[in-house]
Amino acid sequence: MKVTMFHLMPYAHMDMALRARHKSAWVTYPNSDFDPKKGAALYNRYLDELELAAELGFDGISVNEHHQNAYGLMPSPVVMAAALSRRTETCKLAILGNAFALREHPLTLAEEHAMIDCISGGRLITGFVRGIGAEFWSLAANPTTSHERHIEAHDLIVRAWTETGPFAFEGKHFHFEYVNVWPRPYQQPHPPIWCPSLGSTETIEWAAHPDRRYVYLQNYSPFESVSRFLNFYRETCESMYGYTASSEQLGWTAPVYVADTDAQAVAEAKEHMEALFNRFLALPFEILFPPGYLGMSSYKRVRQHKRSIAGNQTIEKMMELGIVIVGSPDTVRERILHCHRELGFANFIGLLHFGTLPADLTERNIRLFANEVMPALQPVGDEAYRGFERVAAE
Repeated sequence: MKVTMFHLMPYAHMDMALRARHKSAWVTYPNSDFDPKKGAALYNRYLDELELAAELGFDGISVNEHHQNAYGLMPSPVVMAAALSRRTETCKLAILGNAFALREHPLTLAEEHAMIDCISGGRLITGFVRGIGAEFWSLAANPTTSHERHIEAHDLIVRAWTETGPFAFEGKHFHFEYVNVWPRPYQQPHPPIWCPSLGSTETIEWAAHPDRRYVYLQNYSPFESVSRFLNFYRETCESMYGYTASSEQLGWTAPVYVADTDAQAVAEAKEHMEALFNRFLALPFEILFPPGYLGMSSYKRVRQHKRSIAGNQTIEKMMELGIVIVGSPDTVRERILHCHRELGFANFIGLLHFGTLPADLTERNIRLFANEVMPALQPVGDEAYRGFERVAAE
């Protein structure tokens, strides 16, 4: 199993009284709450935390993209990945992900990803995402064409990375007379592509196609939903495309907190984990999924499975549902190994900082996970996986 540390880089100094007067910390939450001096300290602290994970032997470190919010201060994850590329040596650098389809000129991201891949000597993982609905409100983009643009941007980028130029690209949404990307990526034919998702049918069927076989990541879901979506990916590979998915094509992202005992872990993480879900992440459904963003079948499925993380959540309830993993090293280790036996994912992405978790607790969490949990995870392969059982798609 490959283990990656993921960081959202939230604005941990968010004014909770001000936040309570707004529907969410996204799109319209006033940026007057952002103190640049505090933000500068946070950025450097968060980079230090990712560099620490690299030093401690994580297989990868990861950043992502969000706009106009306090939940994640990375409108350009490329900037963070570039900074990390010179401060790390062997770990993968995963951008999970960049919303290529939100750009009028997605070739700029193709160029930037190729630069990071070259600087790092071929350590980049590229995440292709459409971006959640809030991004379309923030950037005044049309959600009804987002899936078309996502697919077309992907086709453009992969051709730009794999075909020598110049050549012309004439699509429905993107038109380039000259596609001739300099530099070309270090990895050939191109960096690995991963697809983080909330669970849309369209994304699963697209990522699973035998021409792609991209890593599909399920995020922020009860474990019952994780099981359903990852098994739906395996089912799609078999029933729609006629091949057996490898475990390397599957990943799971979950917030994790480790302390010496279960009780201590819950007590220390409670305030900060609940802040993540109830203050930073909480979004009105119409902002998360604007009209036209999802097809009807995906809309029904995602709405059902995300209902359990809506509203005010307690850490105890989220632990019960398997949305978060909190406990002693033994508890956390056994929980992840149990989940692997059920689903066989070969990629685990741990969110080891969340919400308002302070620096000292974050560092201790990273060190405990690296020293007491990760050594039991990295050697695990399909010999510990019980095997795929077909699950009827809802």
